[in-house]
Amino acid sequence: MTKKQTKMLKQIVVSAVLMLVLRFSPLHSVLQSFLGDGLVLHVLWLCLWLVPYLVIGGSVLKKACKGIKNRQVFDESFLMAVATVGALVLAIYEDFSGKGGDYTEAVAVMLFYQIGEWFQSYAVGKSRRNISELMDIRPDYAHIEKDGTLETVSPDEVAVGSVIVVQPGEKVPIDGVIMEGISTVNTSALTGESLPRDVASGDEILSGVINMTGVLKIRTVKEFGESTVSKILELVENASSRKSKSEEFIAKFARVYTPAVCYSALALAVLPPLVRLLLLGQSPLWGAWLYRALTFLVISCPCALVISIPLSFFAGIGGASKAGILVKGSNYLETLANTRTVVFDKTGTLTKGAFDVVGVHHSYMEDAELLEYAALAESASSHPISKSLQKAHGKMLNRSRVTDIKEISGQGVIGVVDGKKVACGNEKLMECLGVKWNACHSDGTIVHVAVDGMYAGHIVIADVVKEHSAAAVRALKKAGVSKTVMLTGDSKTVAERVAAVIGIDEVHAELLPADKVSLVEELLSRKKSGEALAFAGDGINDAPVLGRADIGIAMGAMGSDAAIEAADVVLMDDDPLKIACAIRIARKCLSIVKQNIWGAIGIKIACLALTALGLAGMWLGVFADVGVMIFAVLNAIRAMFVKETQSA
Repeated sequence: MTKKQTKMLKQIVVSAVLMLVLRFSPLHSVLQSFLGDGLVLHVLWLCLWLVPYLVIGGSVLKKACKGIKNRQVFDESFLMAVATVGALVLAIYEDFSGKGGDYTEAVAVMLFYQIGEWFQSYAVGKSRRNISELMDIRPDYAHIEKDGTLETVSPDEVAVGSVIVVQPGEKVPIDGVIMEGISTVNTSALTGESLPRDVASGDEILSGVINMTGVLKIRTVKEFGESTVSKILELVENASSRKSKSEEFIAKFARVYTPAVCYSALALAVLPPLVRLLLLGQSPLWGAWLYRALTFLVISCPCALVISIPLSFFAGIGGASKAGILVKGSNYLETLANTRTVVFDKTGTLTKGAFDVVGVHHSYMEDAELLEYAALAESASSHPISKSLQKAHGKMLNRSRVTDIKEISGQGVIGVVDGKKVACGNEKLMECLGVKWNACHSDGTIVHVAVDGMYAGHIVIADVVKEHSAAAVRALKKAGVSKTVMLTGDSKTVAERVAAVIGIDEVHAELLPADKVSLVEELLSRKKSGEALAFAGDGINDAPVLGRADIGIAMGAMGSDAAIEAADVVLMDDDPLKIACAIRIARKCLSIVKQNIWGAIGIKIACLALTALGLAGMWLGVFADVGVMIFAVLNAIRAMFVKETQSA
């Protein structure tokens, strides 16, 4: 808990204990026996009751006074102040006139109101902590070179023109130009292409790419202020400014409703007594009608709606963040709940964007033996293809079995394995060696292998489908998504193969970024009113489409800064299965919002009618206002707890 929440909780406990002691202990009788039933007793008893009232209600009274001073009178603080001060005045009148005034109502109303406020503060704080903790998984450091040594610093301390060092496996933190080093980098997050590319001194390099092999020294050309982490945290802090339609309705409703009930309460306090006095010639009963009016004010306070509706959305955002899903605003959560069409980018979204061995063809030896020869021949290389071969071999390699390794740029590798000359590479290498090779009709990178000048077969290495992609499509169908579409710049053959494996309804291949935007616009024109279209992607080339869709969903772990900025929802672990989870969270959240709206309004209308007829007292007011608010807040917190979609 924060210091403010802890302080509020202490005030609630102290006030509650004092109220219970004054209400149920024999203290009044003891004082009466010493002081008698005179003015001193009544004043002392009032002062004792003012202690728990001011402990719990002092901040509310300050807010009400500040609102009056700023000419923003009609808010929940004003209503609670008027109602409880009025209840105190009534209790004082009855006590001093010998009718046994009860101060419990005034203190209890304020106490329960503050309990509801504490629940709201705690729930919102928990949601913010969930999101902040989630952001900690993003890389936020840089290695800067100073006097020949490396110093790890925060990226925002790196000035433009500094030299940073990026080691293998690290993400480049700041845009720059390579000053020294040769490496292979994974650019799939930026370009949408699964093939890594080689970089060397003089090349420009963007933040967000993954350095895979060599050590790079980079001179920075930008500041860290535009980094992914700072942008996302800023978006989270500003998420509350992106209001949903439900929140906008409640805000407008409160602006009209609050002054209306204040004037209605005033009319209830004044008009019936005047009618009784002037028209009926009866006693006006000012005290009874004033009590009804004050009760009417307590009941009419819209805090259950004003607090619970934004809290429901914020709890939904917090629950989503706990599941690794960053939603940038409640308006996006509301739109996400209406999603009926989901459009996917392929590379990095539905596929891993990384190399894996997917097949061994035309081999006269066992597949495992061919993989062993290839892995040994490539064992000295740090290229991703080499790593894929070693991973597919799956065993420890004895490097002493390999000699005379020679790497031929742009063609492959030649080496001697167990005394046999082994060549691994592309068609050009086979042609240079005079080896007749067999063409492959599979999709992917083809590594041809020759042993002692004889063609031994080829290995197919390709971008593979993510583990949960097929399950993600099934989960979306189960969640009520009626149509799934895949857009990609890859060849039609590759796209159709991936779509068939995953179960995508419609596929479009060989597209440029502009083509993707055109297709999404066409899909948007076809959807029904009230339905939403979501697009999921991860690269810079996806940013225009993410911005054009009703809901843009970006892959956050490996996704580009541009995609994350353009998106409305970010999946922090790149798991497409989380899309269905996000939709289910959004729908549950919207359901809770509707429950709170209709439940709170329905109970309030019923209680207001009972109060106006004199059938309900201040305690019903406490239930109708604070009780409904606590119920609505607890109901809103349910949005934080959503079971994640299973992969099975």
